[in-house]
Amino acid sequence: MTGNAQRELVITGFGGQGIILTGNILGKAATIHDGRHATMTQSYGPEARGGACSSQVIVSDGEIAFPYVESPQVLVCMSQEGFENNRSTLIPGGMLIWDADLVETHDLDPSWSLHEVPATRFAEELGNKMMANIVMLGFLSALTDLVDPESLKKAMLGSVPPQTKEKNEAAFARGREYGLAILKGKAERGAAAS
Repeated sequence: MTGNAQRELVITGFGGQGIILTGNILGKAATIHDGRHATMTQSYGPEARGGACSSQVIVSDGEIAFPYVESPQVLVCMSQEGFENNRSTLIPGGMLIWDADLVETHDLDPSWSLHEVPATRFAEELGNKMMANIVMLGFLSALTDLVDPESLKKAMLGSVPPQTKEKNEAAFARGREYGLAILKGKAERGAAAS
């Protein structure tokens, strides 16, 4: 990000997926490791685990006047309900990322940058579907410049239980590799078309 750029991101899912933790990790990466400003607000249904929840993150090079996300540039959906409830908030030209195994998309704005990732499936392959949020963070680190990828990794490793660090690091790496492969494929297709 350059100048006093401000980026807004919403991560949606259901209780138990680590949606709030994901927002906290992004905020820590931005503030503690990148030396920028960030806010994180959260919402979740009264039923907690299993109910709808979201984490709204703002990252900025300058002070943030209003802490609530109004027009996200990035929307990450890890549940169908999260997609349905938040799709209309994504700005034209924004980026939509969704878990390919949990979300069926429809009525998509043609200006959006669209990316599906089998985050839950990757996490299950690594031995714990509860790490799908970390796979998603790795994927996000490859596709956006929201925070420095190394900062994000450091913040993630500092936020998960010590006995899970190795598996979470593998989950982050899996998501990042998948995102970088998608970018490489798009670049190659673009070069072939020109």
